[in-house]
Amino acid sequence: MRSREYGPDLTPPWKRQQPAPEVPAEPDLVVEEAATGFCGAVVRCERTAEGFTVTLEDRFGKHRVFPLVPRGFLLEGRVVTLVRPAAPTSAAARRPGLTASGSVAVPGARARVARESRIYVEGRHDAELVERVWGDDLRIEGVVVEYLAGVDDLPAIVAAFAPGPGRRLGVLVDHLVPGSKEQRIAARVTGRDVLVVGHPYIDVWQAVKPSSVGVPGWPRVPRGEEWKEGVCRRLGWPVDTPAAWRRILASVDSYRDLEPELLGRVEQLIDFVTEPG
Repeated sequence: MRSREYGPDLTPPWKRQQPAPEVPAEPDLVVEEAATGFCGAVVRCERTAEGFTVTLEDRFGKHRVFPLVPRGFLLEGRVVTLVRPAAPTSAAARRPGLTASGSVAVPGARARVARESRIYVEGRHDAELVERVWGDDLRIEGVVVEYLAGVDDLPAIVAAFAPGPGRRLGVLVDHLVPGSKEQRIAARVTGRDVLVVGHPYIDVWQAVKPSSVGVPGWPRVPRGEEWKEGVCRRLGWPVDTPAAWRRILASVDSYRDLEPELLGRVEQLIDFVTEPG
């Protein structure tokens, strides 16, 4: 038998759990996670492979990541449901007429036919990061970005590319520091129509500012341990490199989220491969 008052749910209304008010997880909002009692200010809210999460920072600077679940937090002692705030406005969008790289946008411009000149980067993550920030500029300039599987075969790749006037090759290398293997390889191929530049980071992950990702800093990983997996372990993330990279890439809205050591090198390569003559 169904009660006309209660409907199919026979629980009296006064016993039913009332839905908690929804509160946007805006930066600096101070909440307490209901299950653990961890109290902190919202640092960022983002999508991960497991769903939306919120990062809280306590008064000691410690960060913890929690899933956005119904009735999962306390705000001034009241149970609330944190929800994703309205889509953040990227740095580029806050200034109309600019691309994510900070250059002047050209509304309605069509992609230029690809040049013979190319930019090579070390891996897929490098290529995706360059596309995210400089994609609009590269399409207007007709520059294609391709990625290598490391730099060991770079001399053979350069020889096969056959650079020359009007067919320049720019290469972005990770961890290009004095005395490194990468520096020795770069010296072998650099010439009038080949420019090899690099950043000092072990991996392009480190070229994304930690503050943009919502972590206090990129951890040190001992030699002999796989670096990306070690980073995940020390940040308390699942040891899932593809998921970790998606999380990092999603935190990049514009050039403001990248370290200057990478910004300058990519701009240098674009200028090199698009230089007339």
